[in-house]
Order: sequence, then C-alpha cells, then structure tokens
Amino acid sequence: MSELFRIIPASEIDCIIPLLRILGEEKVSEELLKERVQEMAQQNYECVGIYDEDMLIGCCGLWYQTRHYAGRSVEMDHVIVLESHRNKGIGKRLMEYVYEYAEKRGGAWVELNTYVHNFPSHKFYYNHGFAAKGYHFVKDISKK
Repeated sequence: MSELFRIIPASEIDCIIPLLRILGEEKVSEELLKERVQEMAQQNYECVGIYDEDMLIGCCGLWYQTRHYAGRSVEMDHVIVLESHRNKGIGKRLMEYVYEYAEKRGGAWVELNTYVHNFPSHKFYYNHGFAAKGYHFVKDISKK
C-alpha cells in the first residue's frame, strides 16, 4: 500500500490538471493550464498528492514565501479531495500533514484562500483553527 500523502515531483505535476478542472478551472484551456502548472512547479511551489493506493484522489498546492506580518509561511492552494473520498478523515489528516511539513521547512504560518461561495470549505477551515483575516481581491488586467 502506498503512502496517503506524497509530494508530486515537478516532472509529474501535470497529473493534477483533472483535479484543477473540478475546482472550476474549465475556463482555462487545457494547454494553458498545463503551461501554468509546469511554470508553478519551477517556482516556490510544491504539490501534495493525496493517494488511495496509486490513484490520485486529491491534491494541495503549497506556496512558500516570507511575509512581513508572519515570517516564513506556506500558503495552501487548490485543495481538493474527490467527492467519492470525502468525509473519511482525509482532510483532517491532510491538515496535520501540511502543518508538520511546513514546520519542518521553517514555516511559522499556514495561510489559504477559498472561494467566497464555497461554504463547506469555510466551515472545514474554521473547524481546523483558521481565522478569516481579510479579503482576497482580484482584478484581471490582461488584454482581451
């Protein structure tokens, strides 16, 4: 039996693309999504794969940075577990894994963003000790 959580090597990062599409990235073409994910893998980014045996059932991106208000931190990104594998304690175990992994890398804070309409995730993160500290604003400045 394989480990539940493994860091996905940069050379295999494309395996998360079907999961990203579930999160609502269908507006981005498959080609562009692949290009972006491969670029991310060359930056201060890692991705935790969540596995049932050898089947990828979820993922959690980790961005590493130093924040003036927090010091070294990790920002969780695109956290997803396939619906068929939810409510089995995997999310709780993922959070424990991320805290321990981030701490080993010198992190003092774990941060994340979640879509405003994703109420189940809000409840999950509140239940795991996260506090809403602000709003994440975005503006598309690309030329159409």
